Amino acid sequence: MREIVSVQTMRDSDAACIAAGTPGRELMGRAAAVVEEKGRFHGHVGILCGSGGNGGDGYALALLLDARGLAVTVFTLSEKASEDGAYYRAQCRECLIPLVPYEAGTDLSGFTVLADCLLGTGFSGEPRGLTADAIRQINASGAYVVSVDIPSGLSGDSGLGECAVKADRTVSIGSLKPGHFLGRARDVRGELVNADIGIPPLAVDARLMEEADAAACIPRREHWSHKGKYGYAGLAGGSLPYSGAPRLAAMACAAMRSGAGVAVAAAPRSLCPLIAPLVLESTLLPLSENGAGELVFAEEEWAALLQRVKTLSFGMGIGRGGAVKQALAYVLAHFEGRLVIDADGLFALSGLSPAALHESRAQVLLTPHLGEASRLLGVPAAEIEREPLRYAKQLAEEWRCTVLLKGSGTVVTDGTETWITDRGCAGMATAGSGDVLSGVLAALLGYGEGSLPKLAAAGAYLCGLAGERAELDIGPTAMTAGDTARQIGQAVRRLELVRDRATV
Repeated sequence: MREIVSVQTMRDSDAACIAAGTPGRELMGRAAAVVEEKGRFHGHVGILCGSGGNGGDGYALALLLDARGLAVTVFTLSEKASEDGAYYRAQCRECLIPLVPYEAGTDLSGFTVLADCLLGTGFSGEPRGLTADAIRQINASGAYVVSVDIPSGLSGDSGLGECAVKADRTVSIGSLKPGHFLGRARDVRGELVNADIGIPPLAVDARLMEEADAAACIPRREHWSHKGKYGYAGLAGGSLPYSGAPRLAAMACAAMRSGAGVAVAAAPRSLCPLIAPLVLESTLLPLSENGAGELVFAEEEWAALLQRVKTLSFGMGIGRGGAVKQALAYVLAHFEGRLVIDADGLFALSGLSPAALHESRAQVLLTPHLGEASRLLGVPAAEIEREPLRYAKQLAEEWRCTVLLKGSGTVVTDGTETWITDRGCAGMATAGSGDVLSGVLAALLGYGEGSLPKLAAAGAYLCGLAGERAELDIGPTAMTAGDTARQIGQAVRRLELVRDRATV
């Protein structure tokens, strides 16, 4: 578990550190020192410096590399510099380090290593002009690329940025930022290392879910135990028009492989004969339906389901008819366990008021993607993507629940406790991956140890780990959600081994 702070929190923490007596120039020197230590510099080094603090780090870095005897060339993209950056640039001149004004199209292929000091974590938008050209030339150079703090062009809060440096190694300065894990981060950051330079964060905006954290959520199993101890996980979903049988089967498989004592799959009656051969270890509960295989609400059936299960994942492929909204309203009014609402369940929820959750005794977890979050918040999806932590917290606070906001990186929050996980792979960008996650969550929320936000983040971690294992075998192009589900057991075993080593 590592702490993550927003760009604004980092900016405020930096200012507070300076106000407390540490000169900004000293902090810049410390930043350069840790980059020099962790950056794997050798041969002929090119350093590209922008006009802000990131560029100042580059000038200070040039001095250290020059003192080591390395050949260093600094490319300047602006005559402007921060006060501290101007100091280190003047020192470079005194040491006769070449300072070359960058020109469009400059060929950087002759360098062994390039240090990217163009833009820092506070940048947002898209680079333009010489900066955009420099990014393209860095990416085309073939050199080993070290980005200082974050690959230039990425937002420190969202990880977004179409025009961004593709680094081999990123040295994060001070605290980690959300943009190191969200958006495009994993495609461009390379190996991520973090370096402390003595700036205490004023607040912690999120925590990174790591292997040891996820492993700690899985308790040891005693010989003297039974299936009821590990939870009855309910899975309510499916309809004939929405390929309900294979989707529900994948959920049930994921739930059982994730450790549920019993998985109870509730589906429209006509689907049950199709599901049964696929989920031999699970129990089926037929639900009333119309002639088209769509749900018809029958209170006694839902009452029976809620009496049997400790956790319930609701909504995957269940359709968008009025009966779905009735069923969800009933579950919210009568269930006292942990409730995961996903997919069509989120569509039904958008037709209810937040009061339905405020008055519910269930512990509710919403698992929207950007479009579903947009519908619930009334905010464009692109805006949510630009500020995922802010809007995930807003959704959690408005509906008084826990939110798992899906994306290339996952944000989980109840408005107070916030986690980020970046496990997963490109092969999981396929239909049904969310259904597998819902099955994992139905299981883990029933027997796992930890708060609801932590367990939800651990579930996302576990599912992502399984997906990564599947991608190693099959590759990203041919991979399906079923491949992820089949790897859940191996992913759980890996976490069990990590847990056992930690407690020896």
